[in-house]
Amino acid sequence: MQKVNIRANNIELTPSIEDYIKKKTNSFNKYLEGDSVAKLYVEISKTTEHHKNGEIFRAEFNLEISGATMRSEAEGVDLFSALDEAKDELLAEIRKNKDKRMTLFRDGYRKVKDFLRRFNN
Repeated sequence: MQKVNIRANNIELTPSIEDYIKKKTNSFNKYLEGDSVAKLYVEISKTTEHHKNGEIFRAEFNLEISGATMRSEAEGVDLFSALDEAKDELLAEIRKNKDKRMTLFRDGYRKVKDFLRRFNN
């Protein structure tokens, strides 16, 4: 249903990291059922140059679906917390978009139903 492209900068993309990302992004499938083409671009990186100490990890998700692009980005002390935060942010945006589409559909349905009721009375 969705195609996942993973890119890593300044960090090695291990199979365990790749499996973790794919496992976490499977939760998007529930909300993307009706959309046949969904492309998810995941970028992970380690940024250390502008921080005084410690490593900072960054996770970025870009989802292209039905002509729309949704994006989330997060930074964290470890890679997995950054991935979780970015996933949660993108999931909230997907839910919001789906709710908006369903509301528009229901409003249109109600208008058609009211219009047809006028003729039946």
